[in-house]
Amino acid sequence: MKLVLVNGSTIQVAGTETLDVVGGNPVGVVFSETAQHRPDAWDYIRPILAENGGWALFNGTPRGKNWFFRLYDMARQNPEWFAEVLTVEDTGAVPLEDIEKERRAGMREEMIQQEFYCDWSAALPGAIYGRVIEAARREGRICAMPVDPSNVVNTSWDLGSPRHTVVWYWQVVGREIRMIDCDMGREETITERVARMLAKGYFYGKHFLPHDAAQTERSGTTFLTELARAGFPANSLAVVPRVASVWQGINALKELFPALSFRSPACDNGVEALGAYRQHIEDEGTLTKTEPIGDWASHPSDALRTMAEAHRASMVSFKHTTAEVRADWYFPKPKRRGAKPIRVSASF
Repeated sequence: MKLVLVNGSTIQVAGTETLDVVGGNPVGVVFSETAQHRPDAWDYIRPILAENGGWALFNGTPRGKNWFFRLYDMARQNPEWFAEVLTVEDTGAVPLEDIEKERRAGMREEMIQQEFYCDWSAALPGAIYGRVIEAARREGRICAMPVDPSNVVNTSWDLGSPRHTVVWYWQVVGREIRMIDCDMGREETITERVARMLAKGYFYGKHFLPHDAAQTERSGTTFLTELARAGFPANSLAVVPRVASVWQGINALKELFPALSFRSPACDNGVEALGAYRQHIEDEGTLTKTEPIGDWASHPSDALRTMAEAHRASMVSFKHTTAEVRADWYFPKPKRRGAKPIRVSASF
């Protein structure tokens, strides 16, 4: 929605789900319910505001310690920012006796603390990876770390429009699976994407792609073929078989999570997406159906799930001593007699 005022100024309402805000030229922006926006939207907007001498306002209810919490935490310590938290005790917007009625009616205590008292510690309702992400933060597994130049870098993908295509980069170092980089929200062709990835200078191993990479597109070719034409060696491309249920892949990723660490700040937006990935519950008569919500957070989450599904399909094995990639799962090519699995790196 866009309003044009009599003085020529405009007021526009736009979401960040598909980064529609990119390409505008605002002087001021308001993020309403900030915690539910994708964090990279602010990264795209802030240079425009800086050029225009503009301003930004962020409001909303806490939804766990996500990017909104870290923005608030920064603002309250930065004299150039203003930050304020107002609970019902400060505003009087909801009488305390009404809150007590909600409690007696069955509203969960963590929701009461979140919705009425701005408690940042309450987890996002329906968060799928909420607990494992909080464990990673608590254990210091989301931090600055080096990229091992002597170790191979594998990638796992989720495919969509160029802007919705997400790539995680990871290494196996000792007992850790290190997520060292994450591409998301990039508007680029396949050729541009591959050229940029090669320019990173990583020592690439395998690129694990979801099953739809092998599907023939309207152009008459496949995403797999286009990647090979763009510059990735054909034998570095691996298509992960489709699982019967998304929950099989989700549970497989949860099992791997204690071994995962995330390089900051390169993976920060991807981590925010993992924390925001949630489910909704549908009641169908006597049955309850639980499904992940397909929003901006689902693309980075699905890309990381591709790695877990590759492990589940025995395409990559995280063992005590080595991580191996099966030689028979990559892009078809003539096999040499005696070909052996490629040893990726040390692992658990």
